[in-house]
Amino acid sequence: MIFKRPTNPLEGHTKLDKAILKESIEELSSTCPRCKKNVLSGELAETLNVCPYCRYHFRMNARQRLDMICDSDTFCETDKDLIASNLIDFPGYDKKLQHAKLESAEKDAVICGTCKIGGVATAVFVMEPYFMMGSMGSVVGEKITRLFELAAQKSLPVVAFTVSGGARMQEGIISLMQMAKTSGAVKRHSDAGNLYVCVLTDPTTGGTTASFGMEADVILAEPFALICFAGPRVIEQTIRRKLPDNFQRAEFLMKTGFVDEIVDRKNQKEYLTQILKLHRKEAAI
Repeated sequence: MIFKRPTNPLEGHTKLDKAILKESIEELSSTCPRCKKNVLSGELAETLNVCPYCRYHFRMNARQRLDMICDSDTFCETDKDLIASNLIDFPGYDKKLQHAKLESAEKDAVICGTCKIGGVATAVFVMEPYFMMGSMGSVVGEKITRLFELAAQKSLPVVAFTVSGGARMQEGIISLMQMAKTSGAVKRHSDAGNLYVCVLTDPTTGGTTASFGMEADVILAEPFALICFAGPRVIEQTIRRKLPDNFQRAEFLMKTGFVDEIVDRKNQKEYLTQILKLHRKEAAI
């Protein structure tokens, strides 16, 4: 037979072609955890990492959030050279820190600084999900505390974006101490008559929720964000009862009064600008 279907898997339309096509689609798209649809990377970039089908908010890194919220060329980072160390010689912690730095391209799990949001001078901090899941250690607590102290000194409001797996177990009691330290800084900032707005994103859990995450004057959240101290599986195993649907999600917490408003990512800058202008004080960076 002169003409026949090619046997070379690199020629013609074969099963290998379908596998390559599937792999290419997976590389160029992300599957939404909520609606299970594939969303092209280009679409996600246009929608600020929000699923166009169900409004699921994918995670963003800290730099992306700062670009989204801060007025152009106004962000000035503070304490950017603070670096975590293995304070209690926890096994393997040095390697974890090194891996986290490579994965996130950041030195620790929070970025702090000053900027303008809608023309209003503001202190801002954004937690980094790709650095050990935004876990709170000594450097995170120190940077946030210093930012609140700076904001109190200059009469600036503070805007925060939290995303965290809680206190960093590799730093033991030192990480838990950051809850009290940051809470004290929030209180001093508030006593000086300054505004604090916090946006809770998915997930905000553990010591972060139990300290500065829930101490803001105005508490906002992104849709469907998990917000809790102990996770739902831990609670179910403890009380041996099934929890309600969407328990500890932003919508549930808003119904029960823990969250003031749920704001889609595309509307957050405008919403924050309105709040900041309503509480504006004479201040200069």
